[in-house]
Amino acid sequence: MSQNEIQRYKREFLEHVEIEKGNSLKTVENYDRYLERFFEFAKISKPGDITEDKIREYRLHLNRQPGIKVRGQSQATLKKNTQNYHLIALRAFLKYLMRRGQKSLSPEKIELAKTKERHLDLVSETELSRLLSAPKGADEKSLRDRALLELFFSTGLRLSELCSLNKDLDLSKDEFSIRGKGEKVRVVFLSDSARSAIKEYLKARKDFLEPLFVQVSFNKKGDGRLTPRSIERIVKHYAIAAGISKKVTPHVLRHSFATDLLSNGADIRSVQMMLGHANIATTQIYTHVTNKQLKEVHKKFHSKK
Repeated sequence: MSQNEIQRYKREFLEHVEIEKGNSLKTVENYDRYLERFFEFAKISKPGDITEDKIREYRLHLNRQPGIKVRGQSQATLKKNTQNYHLIALRAFLKYLMRRGQKSLSPEKIELAKTKERHLDLVSETELSRLLSAPKGADEKSLRDRALLELFFSTGLRLSELCSLNKDLDLSKDEFSIRGKGEKVRVVFLSDSARSAIKEYLKARKDFLEPLFVQVSFNKKGDGRLTPRSIERIVKHYAIAAGISKKVTPHVLRHSFATDLLSNGADIRSVQMMLGHANIATTQIYTHVTNKQLKEVHKKFHSKK
């Protein structure tokens, strides 16, 4: 039946995304959901049913959807970025159909909605220094939190990546491998201060738990691994203790890692690899910050004759 036709192609496309493309299961689930919404809205039963008119109607539909609730109130409309996620999934599906030789709409016909320039939350060098030195004392909790903050800034790890670490890291080296988004493996590097902080923390540990960062005085079932939410709270706590008024999250530390590298002369391709970005366009958001420094360099060094 025709309804089975589009569902069969969707299933094969999702398998392709997971196996050949190596994307995460979360990405596969999102693609599945976004495509199903479009199929239901536009009553798609076969590849040839996907037309420019139906795409245009669907875009209007998305643009008129209420946004998520924030503090009990819905945002006026669905965010442009969220609308684009639906279109990106559809465009990827159309590319797959084209490779399979199926007649359908060209993926190039789908243009993404224009979004506002992404704003980066950053902390200054002075604020960062205060944050890293905020955990005081030699107790296990303070040593853990100091190691955690130092590791974030040294490596630029994502929150989920840092949570996944176990204490069997080889600290005799200044680097280790991490499995990131899409199951892709990359190498990250340890600063001397991060390595020293981790060693001090592990020396204070009296447990035999596997995770690198665990709850203090853990006596429940499980492995005691700190959750992403717990780590977010830790970062927030020390940001307040350091007198930083702006919102500081693990992702802000990742931003700071990237901009620090670029500001000190690292090339964007190297930063892309260290962050684990699949697309360099994602890394290029950081150049807007460093471009301000270029202006100062131009003023200082360019001939005024």
